[in-house]
Amino acid sequence: MAAGGAALAAALVAGAAVLAALLWRRRREAAAGRVCVAVLGDLGRSPRMQYHALSLARHGRGVALLGYLLGPKLVQYVVKVIVQAIQLLYTMLKMDRPSYILLQNPPGLPSIAVAWVACLFWRSKLIIDWHNYGYTIMSLSHGRNHPLVQIAKWYERLFGRLSDYNLCVTNAMKEDLWVNCNIKAITLYDRPAPYFKETPLELQHQLYMKLAKDYEPFKPRYATESVSSDAEMSAFTEMDEESGHVIKTRGRPALLISSTSWTEDEDFSVLLKALEDYERYINEGVKLPSLVCVITGKGPLKDYYNGLINKLHFKHIQICTPWLEAEDYPLLLGSADLGVCLHKSSSGLDLPMKVVDMFGCCLPVCAIYFECLHELVKHDENGLIFRDSNELAEQLKMLFLGFPTLEGKLHNFRKNLRASKQLRWDESWDQTVLPLLGQNE
Repeated sequence: MAAGGAALAAALVAGAAVLAALLWRRRREAAAGRVCVAVLGDLGRSPRMQYHALSLARHGRGVALLGYLLGPKLVQYVVKVIVQAIQLLYTMLKMDRPSYILLQNPPGLPSIAVAWVACLFWRSKLIIDWHNYGYTIMSLSHGRNHPLVQIAKWYERLFGRLSDYNLCVTNAMKEDLWVNCNIKAITLYDRPAPYFKETPLELQHQLYMKLAKDYEPFKPRYATESVSSDAEMSAFTEMDEESGHVIKTRGRPALLISSTSWTEDEDFSVLLKALEDYERYINEGVKLPSLVCVITGKGPLKDYYNGLINKLHFKHIQICTPWLEAEDYPLLLGSADLGVCLHKSSSGLDLPMKVVDMFGCCLPVCAIYFECLHELVKHDENGLIFRDSNELAEQLKMLFLGFPTLEGKLHNFRKNLRASKQLRWDESWDQTVLPLLGQNE
């Protein structure tokens, strides 16, 4: 028995020695600018990190994209952190040596510390891309004074200082990182990908017909004077099947769109209350169009809000909450008449990506106020900012009065967005991040 135990111990030691030797050999091999882009979460919900990876690959960099397809569902938080730390460190040490590790924060616990250890081993540079603060997101569920939140705050500020370079999403966050954490960061604003653009009318019709198969609001409510007796119709468009010519239907409803991950930082009761007021305006005789309100996305509070929606009994408003295919989402944004954003930053320092995408489609937006929103939404220029459901209801009434006229604020906002010639992600990334990566090569 003793001999067997000694043999097992010897085998383990020998295996560890071989593994260490292999890692050491790989540690010494040059990586030629390879970058590990890491997200300790669902990659599908991290478009900014996907854009980083695409930009790096476009410039010929080797990219290792590291993340979870689905978040791990361990009950005990401490156990989850330990398991994640082991998984992440193991994966980072077995990959080809990177010159840089580009890490999304949040989530940063335990990924910042693990990435720092991996960088020490590989002699790589650590770049943190600050999207928000993890401890402020935790505080939405636990309160700012909860011990876990305080530990997370201490950890984030301590280990955040160990990075070599830092990116962040707003100038307000850049200032906060410097003043409160002594971290020097570069602002890299979120920008829309090239496929976020206005949707041609023919593609709009194809999309509406596709969605009408599953969602009642996209089906025609009643027959209209069509371009021909054989017209193919949706709620918003009709196509002459002989000529293929597409027009917007007379008396069509306005298309209002919002997207969400159905979490605590977005209160959709604000929108539902505003829609109740909008319905009341129509019943009182105000000349407003019917509305189709589409709220896309999935998340933990979706069932709760669907329950509230099912209790509403509107005559002039239809609401649906689809989960769209990836290629359909930008097409629907590019087809809509108005976007609504209810994102309230947990820190007050990040900006909603959904508004960036809406602006890429030249879609005007009504967005709920928080501290640094002015860095993206210019009130009365590319959209409107509201503070409560009453303000939102008044804005909807003002914007849709006389719809679908080519006059008024809604039309002017869209003209301003078309004229603004916004930077796209690739151009912004080349100007901001590419020089950073070239400093040490």
